Amino acid sequence: MKPKYFHAKVLVTGANGQLGTDLCKVLRDFELIPLTHKDIEISDINSVKQMFNKYKPDIIINTAAYVRVDDCETEQDKAFLINALGARNVAVAAQELGAKLVHISTDYVFGGAGETPVVSHKAGGDKPCPYAEFDKPVPLNIYGKSKLAGEDLVRHLCQRHFIIRTSGLFGIAGASGKGGNFVETMLKLATERDELRVVNDQVFSPTYTKDLAQKIARLITTEYYGIFHITNKGACSWYEFTREILRLAGLETPVVPITSDQYPQKARRPRYSVLDNSHLRLLGMDDMRPWQEALKDYLVARGHIT
Repeated sequence: MKPKYFHAKVLVTGANGQLGTDLCKVLRDFELIPLTHKDIEISDINSVKQMFNKYKPDIIINTAAYVRVDDCETEQDKAFLINALGARNVAVAAQELGAKLVHISTDYVFGGAGETPVVSHKAGGDKPCPYAEFDKPVPLNIYGKSKLAGEDLVRHLCQRHFIIRTSGLFGIAGASGKGGNFVETMLKLATERDELRVVNDQVFSPTYTKDLAQKIARLITTEYYGIFHITNKGACSWYEFTREILRLAGLETPVVPITSDQYPQKARRPRYSVLDNSHLRLLGMDDMRPWQEALKDYLVARGHIT
């Protein structure tokens, strides 16, 4: 006999996105309601209420967002409309239904205020400390600010919420809002160019959406409401990430480390935005595997390696 939570109706926004696709795979034992942008417009409260009232879900997982970090700088109204007010609309409608709400956020809520994280004085010298859920977020760019605004609205407007901050996502479906993901981009460029130049001064935790989806599927069966950091274990720069991608794929294209100043972008990126899964750890639930293992599994699943 299946546990009673398997009979819950789970509505997923952004169901055809990178994370949404993996969520729909791992939630097959639930009564799943996958919605895409064609079905629901989260920036329109009437659209949200209409769909929620139609399906009356027990659990809502909102993966819909405006994730083009650089474009957020020039389209600030759009960023806040979707990432903040859209989150508010979903939270209001979820609260009216008494539903649980999972809201997906980002490591980019950190990195501001001089980009200097707390420093650990452990043996081996000073090292930056990963950000815990209990640290104060200070965003560096408009994307981060709009996502933090969305978090705040969810916290205040929906009682039964899980706010999930994650980082550097890569998944089989690719990010629909970005036209792919970093892994696939690097593999493609490695076959087209004599060398790759990749920034080496932005450190984060790459995360496989399959692993993230599985953890979310476990979390929604609990009442452990609050903010959670969920990433694969370990940290690296984009340069180090690229080198591991090519190494695993058996490609020998040289990778040259550069600084952020040598690769100017509209939006400033945090120099350090590594997340600590401390809430999961306190609950005995932090069994996320190292990012290197997750990356290898991804490459196998995509058919890049055997």
